Amino acid sequence: MAKQMILAVLAIFIAWLILDFLLHRLLLQSAYGTATLLFRPVDQLNIPLIYLVMLTLVLCFVLIYGLLIEQKSLASGIKFGVLFGLAISISSGFGTYIHIPVPLGLAWSWFLGGWIKFSTAGALVGIIIKHNP
Repeated sequence: MAKQMILAVLAIFIAWLILDFLLHRLLLQSAYGTATLLFRPVDQLNIPLIYLVMLTLVLCFVLIYGLLIEQKSLASGIKFGVLFGLAISISSGFGTYIHIPVPLGLAWSWFLGGWIKFSTAGALVGIIIKHNP
């Protein structure tokens, strides 16, 4: 199962890179432009830290599924991703909105985007990680 878990981490990491590009660089670019005082300029972002945070989150997600979810299937993966994603995404999207004056539309976008990312991750672990014979 270790090889399956490594494959799942890689697949989710790549999927999230693509989804983050679509969400943050294309769909939300104008929203970020209207709140420039709240965000670092792109050239000041700590890219290695961004990847480390994403990799840690993906790794924890895969390990929780791989080690703690007994019934491994596409349905189980999707359920796990949807529920885990709801918890993380509501706290990151609306939790940020509670403390920082980001536009409400941006909070909704972060919530929905995160939920989509985790639902995708759930589908991927459900497809990739199977019980060992």
